[in-house]
Amino acid sequence: MLSKKAKVLQTLAGKSFLEHIFSSTKKISNKISVVVGFDKNGVEKEVSKLSKIAKTFEQKNQIGTADAVKTVIEFIKENEKVLILYGDVPLIQESSLKKLCSLNNSLSILTTNFNDPTGYGRVVKNSNGFVEEIVEEKDTSTEQKNIKEVFTGVMVVNGKILKDLLPLINNNNTSKEFYLTDLIGIANKNGFKIDTLSVSWEETLGANTRYEQEKLEQTYRKMKNEKLLENGITLIDKNRVDVRGDLLAGTDCTIDINVIFEGKVELGNNVKIGANSIISNTKIDDNSEILPFSHVDASQIGKDCSIGPYARLREGSVIADGVRIGNFVETKKTKIGKSTKANHFSYLGDANIGGDVNIGAGTITCNYDGKNKNKTHIGDSSFIGTNSSLVAPINIGKNVYVGAGSTITKDIPDNSLGISRSKQKNVKDWPKNKK
Repeated sequence: MLSKKAKVLQTLAGKSFLEHIFSSTKKISNKISVVVGFDKNGVEKEVSKLSKIAKTFEQKNQIGTADAVKTVIEFIKENEKVLILYGDVPLIQESSLKKLCSLNNSLSILTTNFNDPTGYGRVVKNSNGFVEEIVEEKDTSTEQKNIKEVFTGVMVVNGKILKDLLPLINNNNTSKEFYLTDLIGIANKNGFKIDTLSVSWEETLGANTRYEQEKLEQTYRKMKNEKLLENGITLIDKNRVDVRGDLLAGTDCTIDINVIFEGKVELGNNVKIGANSIISNTKIDDNSEILPFSHVDASQIGKDCSIGPYARLREGSVIADGVRIGNFVETKKTKIGKSTKANHFSYLGDANIGGDVNIGAGTITCNYDGKNKNKTHIGDSSFIGTNSSLVAPINIGKNVYVGAGSTITKDIPDNSLGISRSKQKNVKDWPKNKK
């Protein structure tokens, strides 16, 4: 792949290939070894970010997959099961790896079937259906090229067998590399039975080009969205929804086109997500609706809420039941009480807003004084008039009215009217006098 970054650092659904692999294996093993070569520093940085237990080992000369395993062989115990994975195959599922690890034989391999197996090592079996060897594409005979079952590269092998047989692998092949796939044939000749577990081809896809990387994105989207449909979620178009993380949803949820989910998102029952919205690390409760073109990040939304269109809820927004957040309203680190309305064109940052409050269009909580962020408090049942500026820190009591166009700099007690306006002045014949 044409890039200054290692393949394992390329991204799929917003995460590195390596992160996907780590996610699939975190419940399987507490001992992780990562062999690094090209872009060593970049890979080591990513590994340290993803895991506290993973260790990296440098393959100084990239002369094959068997040589890569040799870099960690002295740290492998003879009584261990060793799961060997490839960092550029990010779609492999945890469930498949668990099944592979549960097989009883000393050596088990993961296979799949392709209509066009070009580029993959073929699984050669004897007349009894047992694996004899894996033959790399470059070394296949005409007959072997027709084999549809291919080796994914993923295997589980007993530590002692790996230590004993790895030195027997040679580089007598077209590429003059030490292929880990040769371990299969050597194990067979030494009397070891080799188990196979076949999985869907989608799980085994890798990427050596940008074209293949884009195909990975398509496949990942397909796998994710098929699970959503199986779980009863309505997708208006399954090809135009991207789940770039984990999405949990209740019953009767509907997701429109071009919606992106990032991180961990939870939807209650009967939640509707409008077209072209982005939802990240957010929980949305029952019967709430996100209208089109809205962006919600790291927030909590209660029941029976309406958000958008074109709303932006930033991190730390906590929205109670029955709230209406309309078009071009932005919130940040703000709690909004039950049945409050902010229908349009407002910025509500670093605020605690009570229940049954009406926020007029153009209202701004002026939370930043150039040095510090300050809080705005608005009590229940208050009415904030259009085009008001609330200069924090400030406390506005319950059942307060703020006159439209006011700049409020002082606290307002309960049951009061707060108004701050310059006296209107009319100049006659203004157009005539203007030069």
